Amino acid sequence: MAMRQKTLIFTLAALVAFGYSADSFAKPGFSGSFGSRGARTFSAPPPTATAPRPAAPIERSMTSPSPGMAQNYAGSTGMNSGGFMSGGFGRGLLGGLVGAGLVGMLFGSGFGGGLGGISSILGLVLQIGLLFLLFKFVMGFLRRRQPAYQGAAYDSGAAQGPRPGFGGFGGFGGGTGRTVKLEIGPGDFNVFEQRLGLIQKAYGAEDMAALRALATPEMASYFAAEIEETAKKGLVNKISDVTFLQGDLAEAWREPESDYASVAVRFSLIDTMVDRATGKVVSGDPVTPEVSTEIWTFARRPGGAATDWKLSAIQQT
Repeated sequence: MAMRQKTLIFTLAALVAFGYSADSFAKPGFSGSFGSRGARTFSAPPPTATAPRPAAPIERSMTSPSPGMAQNYAGSTGMNSGGFMSGGFGRGLLGGLVGAGLVGMLFGSGFGGGLGGISSILGLVLQIGLLFLLFKFVMGFLRRRQPAYQGAAYDSGAAQGPRPGFGGFGGFGGGTGRTVKLEIGPGDFNVFEQRLGLIQKAYGAEDMAALRALATPEMASYFAAEIEETAKKGLVNKISDVTFLQGDLAEAWREPESDYASVAVRFSLIDTMVDRATGKVVSGDPVTPEVSTEIWTFARRPGGAATDWKLSAIQQT
């Protein structure tokens, strides 16, 4: 087997076994899903033209789920929130099995050789399933690197005229819970787009005063913890050239204590990890922007002004 093929197999085995994500090292939130969406914290926001795939469930939140909330979220996104394979142990086991199969291929005993030479029909089915998981992982990685989709939602070209709404969409997605539909206007959408760039800039500059002014106390606490964790490693997450590409509204609603608006945003940015002492780039591309699509939820007091919106949650897609 050629050296290049051996290297590829070892790399894939390591990536799957350890659950590597190319986006996991940087950006506000370390590419996790966290924060609060009020009564809809554990309900999936509707898909949009900008973010057609289901949003990831909230992983960290100061909102306590009521009975059945987590199960409803899993059902609406097509994911199983429980079970043996849904936890870290199950995912680790699957990663180990795939890694073992790839090692078997490396040493010439076939994909099943690394699993003890399984030759039964059950073994064949297992091998096919593991190959499917590997294929899904690779395709997901490649999909995150595709250029931004330019569909019915607007892009950020300066030549555009007045925009009727964020992404040109005036409709709302369905939600759950006893809430009231909230109308969102052009002024709100402009603030959402502005907040996107300001929050990314403040995070890269480790400007906690700005982050506290732009995000809820809960989100600011998460950002502070991440910045501190990165600093302990002797690194700093440098973010620059943030460019809004596309966005549209997923849903907006009013609760007794807060207004909420969840918007899908696609943006590009230069995102690197830099050695705090030397300024040397440790990871990330300092030249080529990467494109991300996320769901950002904003909150304000009921009936507040457009400038009152603060970031209250981020979800990956």
